Amino acid sequence: MALDLHFYLFAIPAVLFAGMSKGGFGSAAAFAATPFLALILSPGQAVGLMLPLLMVMDVTAVKMFWRKWDLRVAGVLILGAVPGILIGALVYGAADPRVFKFLIGVVALGFVGWQLAKTARLIRPPKRELGEGAGLFWGAVTGLTSFISHAGGPPAAVYMLSKRMDKTTYQATSVLTFWAVNLMKVIPYAFVGIFTRESLVADLTLIPVAVIGVLAGVWMHHKVPEKLFFGLAYVFLVITGSKLIWEALAT
Repeated sequence: MALDLHFYLFAIPAVLFAGMSKGGFGSAAAFAATPFLALILSPGQAVGLMLPLLMVMDVTAVKMFWRKWDLRVAGVLILGAVPGILIGALVYGAADPRVFKFLIGVVALGFVGWQLAKTARLIRPPKRELGEGAGLFWGAVTGLTSFISHAGGPPAAVYMLSKRMDKTTYQATSVLTFWAVNLMKVIPYAFVGIFTRESLVADLTLIPVAVIGVLAGVWMHHKVPEKLFFGLAYVFLVITGSKLIWEALAT
């Protein structure tokens, strides 16, 4: 990982995008930074670079939503995420790097499909609240997709949406859940060798960008329409996701 102009031309926009999403603008799209970075880095380098930055964003966001969450809902998802994270670590340790690149691409396209289906009302909140068993299942899926590409938003949303929470409680519960999930990923990431000296040095230089992104997201959440933002994000994810899948299958 060379920390040169080429790297920062990709890394700065990616981190800003993730920060804005964590701040509430384009919520659940923070993971898009990972597919973008995977265009110039290996899958492991991409997720390893983003995790410490996402944790900085989480701390900033948690302070803004302090105690506004539903602790029980968050607790179920966090507990369920544990086996999902462990499965992700086993897959990463045993699989060829191309498999991870392929999975990141699939998750990127799946996220776009999920969002478009929600917009078209093909996916709606369950008519009844999901029980804790279902919450543990969706928590496990959250942990797995989060380990692969920091993309746990959609599976966590399935459970949270069934609870009919107001917007603030929903956002706060999501923030708390992913603060804990990201924290739990640190040891497995270190164990399988995802973190490197170069990625940690890069993180130190990008922390100000992460904080600025969160603060910008909070401001934009109240001031800027999200429609154009989401449209551009979906196009971007389709292009990058397709490219990653092509590269994984062609090499």
